Amino acid sequence: MAKAKNNYKVKDIRLAAEGRRKIEWAESRMPVMMALREKYKKTKPLKGFRIAGCLHVTKETAVLVETLAAAGADVSWSGCNPLSTNDEVAAALAAKGTSIYAWHGMNVKEFYWAIERTLDFKPNLTLDDGADLIFTIHNKHRKLIPEILGGTEETTTGVHRLRSMADAGELKYPIIAVNDAETKWDFDNVYGTGQSTLDGIMRATSILFAGKNVVVAGYGHCGKGVADRAKGLGANTIVTEVKPTAALKATLEGHEVMTMDQAAKVGDVFITATGVKDVIRDKHFRMMKDGAVVCNTGHYDCEINIPELEKIKKSKRTIRANNEEYIIKKNGRRIYLLAQGRLVNLAAAEGHPSEVMDMSFANQFLSQLRLAELAKKGKRLDTGVHDIPVKQDQDIAALKLRTMRYKIDKLTKEQKEYMDDYSAGT
Repeated sequence: MAKAKNNYKVKDIRLAAEGRRKIEWAESRMPVMMALREKYKKTKPLKGFRIAGCLHVTKETAVLVETLAAAGADVSWSGCNPLSTNDEVAAALAAKGTSIYAWHGMNVKEFYWAIERTLDFKPNLTLDDGADLIFTIHNKHRKLIPEILGGTEETTTGVHRLRSMADAGELKYPIIAVNDAETKWDFDNVYGTGQSTLDGIMRATSILFAGKNVVVAGYGHCGKGVADRAKGLGANTIVTEVKPTAALKATLEGHEVMTMDQAAKVGDVFITATGVKDVIRDKHFRMMKDGAVVCNTGHYDCEINIPELEKIKKSKRTIRANNEEYIIKKNGRRIYLLAQGRLVNLAAAEGHPSEVMDMSFANQFLSQLRLAELAKKGKRLDTGVHDIPVKQDQDIAALKLRTMRYKIDKLTKEQKEYMDDYSAGT
């Protein structure tokens, strides 16, 4: 059981040394973040700002937390998913003085208790993944809102819900949509989710992907990454979709497209990546083959209707770590649910590789800095959801390329003039 002490609550503070080694490994793979830390650790532009963060506690997140602190911020943190916290990393952060409330295996009550603790020091900036922190502030702590200068949101589901909240006039402070940066969703969502999702499945099952029928529900950036990586491992890939253009892209990129009702009969592995509830439910479980593997890589665990699976089960047992075997009453078939339907890449593996989180978290850091710099000038963004500046996106990509020792061409003066010359013909 987690133990409380001072300004943290983690599984076991004695895990700190192991966690520190993991953080140091991530630092060696995140040169953009380390360059930002080096640049701002002396000037400390975030001094005087209190950041409440609610984001998966991984070794990469620790690099972000300690970079924010190096730039002068006071930080208080919780995990944004009950099963995604790395206990060694949480202990390492706590041991070095970070106010953190997170441990693997939290129940729902503990999860929201941890979020509440990050609000005790009355933050003036927020940093979120899934918007649970923002929703908690708006629903239970509205008195904090006048002091909050703005926040940032990391993931697709959170940004979508915050835009809906803003459209309804319910969002009360500005949010920067980090997820919508090109250097985030075209890299983190595609390459990060693709690789880490399959990593989580393999750790939980040790299955061979080659020759399997892999069903990917949703062909957004995350689903595309998963389907492409599964295909690269030799799987027969099937995509289910509700959006015609996304389905069309999937067909032209070599994936078979069908409904979930059709796919349920032929799939060997099912991966949801939609951000929508009830994608796989009772009728689909009943149609699945014996031995089907079912998992989710979307932010919330409602994409797979687990209560309905529980109702039709004859028995259930944990067959191996992050892998539960359900036997269906009427047909005796076995279905294997991974990571309790939560994010399989974080619950059963380590989340995205450090190299790709380097760019995502650079966007988080620079967006927090943008909010702070505006505040110093007595300004703030309008209430609503804002994109990051195009220049920030390109600057991060350019820095990443330099750390990888790649060079690219530059437009000449003549080329720039030609591009803008509307009188030029054929």
